[in-house]
Amino acid sequence: MAPILKIEQLSFHYGDNPAPVFANLDLSVEKGEFVAVVGGSGVGKSTLLKCVADLAHSSSGRITLDIPERHASRRRATVFQDGRLLPWRRLRGNIAYGLKGLNLSKTDQQARIDEVLALTRLTELADRWPHQLSGGQAQRAGIARALAVHPDLLLMDEPFSAVDAITRQHLQDELLNIWQKTGAAVLFITHDIEEAVYLADRVVVLSGSPARVQLDQPVELARPRGRNAEDLQQLAHAIAQEL
Repeated sequence: MAPILKIEQLSFHYGDNPAPVFANLDLSVEKGEFVAVVGGSGVGKSTLLKCVADLAHSSSGRITLDIPERHASRRRATVFQDGRLLPWRRLRGNIAYGLKGLNLSKTDQQARIDEVLALTRLTELADRWPHQLSGGQAQRAGIARALAVHPDLLLMDEPFSAVDAITRQHLQDELLNIWQKTGAAVLFITHDIEEAVYLADRVVVLSGSPARVQLDQPVELARPRGRNAEDLQQLAHAIAQEL
């Protein structure tokens, strides 16, 4: 079976800068797979995700999405470092905004909204304004909005970097639960190696200048995983040595 995302020989330059941020990147994501990308500052992790999301254009190479178009869905959806909620719309309205253009009836729209509110445990907050949400709630709202379009590929750009450590752990566990229930593939950008090992099926390390794939490491640890388990810590340490 072909991967749903295939990145081949991808390179990216900023403007007229002759030095590429990353060069000749090869990466694939299988259907339903959770892949985390880690690396130091400046290696282009977020830029890579933006290229996959079609929010930035690579200098060379190819990105192939082998995902058939389905009725009332989008092939990919993106969650950013903050919830990026529209302040003039209540939570329910923010999720509805993401459904524009899918040709859903009002009844189907409401069903989608109710579905993802329940999945992200936000049902009781549906009528709140964004400023009435905590950081963790706002991030769950961003995830809910992305899931509402029923994507096959969920792109996540350091989605938990702005919340406190305890909230971050809760959000990680909720994401795993959502991922297992929806079956969507995930491409997850993070600077936190332990987070990557805790969450992912594979951890991809970008390093160098220009950045390249230094390591593509399967995480063969049974789920659920213990955050402080010796095998997880050992693997995280080994991956850190590649940065």
